[in-house]
Amino acid sequence: MKTLTAQDAETKSPDIVAENIARLTALFPEALTEGKLDFDVLKQLLGGAVDEREEKYGLNWHGKRRARQLALTPSIGTLRPCPEDSVDWDTTHNLMIEGDNLEVLKLLQKSYAGKVKLIYIDPPYNTGKDFVYPDNFQDNIKNYLELTGQVDGNGNKISSNTESSGRFHTDWLNMMYPRLKLARNLLREDGVMFVSCDDSEVHELKQLLCEVYGEENVLGIIANINNPKGRSDDRFIATAHEYLVVVAKNFEVTHWGGFAPEQKVTRRYNKADHEGQQYREIDLRKTGDADRRQDRPDMFYYFYFSPSTKALRLSKERDQAIGDEIEIVPQRDDSTDGRWRWGYETAVELLDTVVARYMPNRKIWGIFEKDYLEGRSLIKPTSSWTFKEVNSERGSEQFVDLGFPKEAFPRPKPLGTIQRILDIGAQPTADASIVLDFFAGSGTTAHAIMIQNAADGGNRRYILVQLPEPLDAENKDQKVAADFCEQIGKPRTIAELTKERLRRAAKKVRQDNPMFPGDLGFRILKLASSNIVAWEPNRDDLPKTLEESIEHLKADRTEQDILFELLLKLGLALTIPIEQKTISSKTVHSIGAGTLLVCLAEHINAAEVEPLALGIVAWHKQLAPAGETSVVFRDSAFADDIAKTNLNAILQQHGLENVRSL
Repeated sequence: MKTLTAQDAETKSPDIVAENIARLTALFPEALTEGKLDFDVLKQLLGGAVDEREEKYGLNWHGKRRARQLALTPSIGTLRPCPEDSVDWDTTHNLMIEGDNLEVLKLLQKSYAGKVKLIYIDPPYNTGKDFVYPDNFQDNIKNYLELTGQVDGNGNKISSNTESSGRFHTDWLNMMYPRLKLARNLLREDGVMFVSCDDSEVHELKQLLCEVYGEENVLGIIANINNPKGRSDDRFIATAHEYLVVVAKNFEVTHWGGFAPEQKVTRRYNKADHEGQQYREIDLRKTGDADRRQDRPDMFYYFYFSPSTKALRLSKERDQAIGDEIEIVPQRDDSTDGRWRWGYETAVELLDTVVARYMPNRKIWGIFEKDYLEGRSLIKPTSSWTFKEVNSERGSEQFVDLGFPKEAFPRPKPLGTIQRILDIGAQPTADASIVLDFFAGSGTTAHAIMIQNAADGGNRRYILVQLPEPLDAENKDQKVAADFCEQIGKPRTIAELTKERLRRAAKKVRQDNPMFPGDLGFRILKLASSNIVAWEPNRDDLPKTLEESIEHLKADRTEQDILFELLLKLGLALTIPIEQKTISSKTVHSIGAGTLLVCLAEHINAAEVEPLALGIVAWHKQLAPAGETSVVFRDSAFADDIAKTNLNAILQQHGLENVRSL
């Protein structure tokens, strides 16, 4: 039975460096010398693909190497569950995580790699004021505790980023780079990412995304007209927009949505067929450029229509009319021959979808295509959004509508902006799409997902990440928010505003859509140090250190805390079903229908070993999981090594070979 410790690779987030080396070694085994990669050999094997120029095109800044290291350094933290703060804990598939998003993104790597359909983030805009997360390369968990006021620290909560510092762009890029690198790993192959930005960093952001995702995967930049009147305090040009930079994980397989036609378009579909399907008529005659018969002679042919029988037929060459048939050709406004929009073969194939109609204004007969509203192609998004629902004022109004004071959160994103993004990047499908926002702010993304799911029957799920940054009641800009948190009996942090919005938004969506059966709950998880005690020997008192290290798990942690760390370490979803059963007076947890079986009883004596092991075997057979099952026990629970060995042997005899202890 293997014992997991804080030093084991399995108890950390993925070691991306080690994984990259393993891939390179598999491709180029010749480049491995004495356990390390020989770059000279690797360059020889890659030949002309290696760029060895000293000067090359790209985005460089001071601290880039360290920012890259931050993305590659594994986390040894965990996420602690908070059912008491959650809504519909047992059934929901949505997550709200409190913590530094860099650490959280690292922790999500095993459980959610390649599973996220859409990422939307609205990172802090680079205004020259404080905003940067002071990431600590050595210990980001300690940094997080200092940020949230949980431990004393000598450093500032957030670092200054004034233009006079000479690091105006540098600090912002150092903050964004590792987060974008980690976020890419979480996207599905057909996934997309939208990043809100303003003028100050849009050029740097695009270059950064080109580097992380590949230039071919940067799909474009949308000018989102969120303030049509313009900002009155701008010195020269009143800014009326912000940007949305859009990237794909792999543009070749990206599933791209669009917008439903607006009412001014749908009202044109004013006819209905015998089945009640709405359609409009579109003239089959080509208009505009190249509309003459000689431009495309192959697209000139004859229709023959009988007013009495309503029969319609085609002929490539001019034919003799039968009975009361009327000959119809594409005639231009100057009475010369034009051409049709379809070739002859297409017209034959789609003859049932056209009608003949007399045009009294022109005093001639024409042929019209039935263009049906149902099944109509979605409208491709443009590079400029002028919709009323993306106006920033709407965001504040929607926030206030939930009972928040307007000053509690500056400029929350309007729901319409996120709903438009969902229309494009996360359309409703049979499988649930995961949407990630790791700068959650006021929680607009989750609110928009609830509304959109209720509107179109979608099954989108969200993961929000928000730093529980303290709110200072003495700070005039934060006083209203801090006082509001106190009024609702919650700690004074930004994350509390986020959670309260989710609760109120869910209640309102349920009231507005009483028949909606969808998921309006969320699980709260909080970033913390690992439940597993790290080996930190006191050289001056080793006996005491050894005695304190007998128990590998922290005394102040619950079984549920430990279960969720196991989910992270073993790569299981954080909303996976968890059952529990009493076997031989011990509580045993089944996670993912038997994928993981966990018994964290504090004492297991010799007499209890066999009935406990056989009970676990029987439950495992009943659950019948598809893949391999892992079984985990508390290492300190066993009376002695004999009891531990016997239990391990019984389980292995019955096919449960992956047995571990904590």
